[in-house]
Amino acid sequence: MKTIRRLIYSEVLSAVLFVTLGFIALFFFFDFVDDLPNVGRDTYRLTHSLVYVTLLVPSHLYELLPITVLIGTIFVMARMAQSSEFTILRTSGLGPWRALRSLLVLGAAFVAFTFAIGDYLAPLADRNAQLLKARFQGRISVGQTGAWLKEKQTNRSYAVNIAALTPDGQMRGVRIFEFDAKGFLLSLTQATAGQFETASSDTGSVWLLKQVERTLFVAPADPVTDAKAPGEAVPVAPVARVQRTQLPAVSWPTEITPEMVSVALLKPERMATLDLFDYIQHLQANGQTSQRYEIEFWRKVFYPLSCVVMVVMALPFAYLHFRSGAITSYMFGGVLVGISFFLLNNVFGYIGNLNAWWPWLTAAAPGLIYSVLSLGAFSWLVLRQ
Repeated sequence: MKTIRRLIYSEVLSAVLFVTLGFIALFFFFDFVDDLPNVGRDTYRLTHSLVYVTLLVPSHLYELLPITVLIGTIFVMARMAQSSEFTILRTSGLGPWRALRSLLVLGAAFVAFTFAIGDYLAPLADRNAQLLKARFQGRISVGQTGAWLKEKQTNRSYAVNIAALTPDGQMRGVRIFEFDAKGFLLSLTQATAGQFETASSDTGSVWLLKQVERTLFVAPADPVTDAKAPGEAVPVAPVARVQRTQLPAVSWPTEITPEMVSVALLKPERMATLDLFDYIQHLQANGQTSQRYEIEFWRKVFYPLSCVVMVVMALPFAYLHFRSGAITSYMFGGVLVGISFFLLNNVFGYIGNLNAWWPWLTAAAPGLIYSVLSLGAFSWLVLRQ
């Protein structure tokens, strides 16, 4: 059995590596063509573009691994069936359950590799890619409104908006809206720049805001009267007072750490699992919706497991009887199945976010559907042989 496993594992690994390199080269070309218009702007050169596109490779690798595992395994199983190699292995004692168990071990190895890529290498590479781009564009931003965060303190709540983040960790365009316990706006603090000071054990962290304009909204006094005629008093509506002050610098204690700001400025699918979990806890503690981040968290948990589903789905191809040239059709079918899984995974994420489905069910649904399909194909084509 060791020889048989060694044969199957080496063939599958070689095929998966070949298919993965082909897809990565294709995505590398698309990313490079998409980034070419930026070459020549300011100091952004062709070498910078190549480095930037290279740093995007781990993210593509994480997204493509289940698909390439499926295609590579289908190719090996179908080729072995066509050349009667798998028939010889079956007569040598490789029963359906042994074959399934061998592929499950290989799938578990792919799961561990996919998790390591998606949780460690891809977030680090993507963050460095964004910092490289920001070094020449000047900032990292999210859309036109920047990143929004929220924090609750004693009898106060704050809505914080950060327009952009520079490569050296400086904040640009900081706005802090302060509300009282009833939700009335108390003040607006605007700063052209801000930086993170040394964290404190009492306050969490401190922001040093520079070139600050602070606007205070003073509550109106009690209604007064205006005598229009002798003996006649008409109440006059109170008017809120607005006070504006200019300050060169202001220190603002907050629980919002630099990691939370950088997380808010990055795409949730590019974040590590632990960062996603911490950010979800922060959002829930401050009464903010975390549906999108919860879905991405559970997708991070379940997505690597889809590699096991893919190798199980490929096993029935070894029990088919191929005619000359028919293997191409089955390979094309494998490509379509892989693409459909990728599309279904994204569609469920969007629909679950819009309809407020359970995050874990939204993330697990594509894998569960394809698990049922793969086990159905295994029982129909393999166990009945």
